[in-house]
Amino acid sequence: MKIALTGTPGTGKTAVAAELAGRGLNVLDLNSLLVPYRLERDEARGSWVVDVERAARELELPSDCVLEGHLSHFFDVDWVAVLRCSPGELELRLKGRGWPPEKVRENVEAEALGIISSEARELHRNVCDIDTTGRTPRQVADRLLSERGRACPGLDFLDLLDG
Repeated sequence: MKIALTGTPGTGKTAVAAELAGRGLNVLDLNSLLVPYRLERDEARGSWVVDVERAARELELPSDCVLEGHLSHFFDVDWVAVLRCSPGELELRLKGRGWPPEKVRENVEAEALGIISSEARELHRNVCDIDTTGRTPRQVADRLLSERGRACPGLDFLDLLDG
């Protein structure tokens, strides 16, 4: 089964991917795979602009893998696990990484609005939101594996967003 492990930056994708790899799953780092598809550097956002559509057409993924990255839901996969986190906790995580305030705000708002979850649900039938708030990577990996292949209801953090 091809699994997309996606979510807003800071929701725990990399830590959960490491846990899954430690359990023997074939985990692929999408950011590494996208290097040849970089178009330009967006200095204002501190990130790369990539040709995701071309990458999705050209990259051949193994039939049994976990594709980890916040753009992984744009690829042809069997199931999408969207890691979600309460906006307050996400803000603390991103500030702890030393991110600029505007980038923290942008990502916290995107999480509160459920942007990645909405995108994933527009593109795929089998999507499951998994709340990482207050949970360890091991607990999240356990939940992911127990829900694998199932569609789950979305999470709504919009009411938790402060002014």
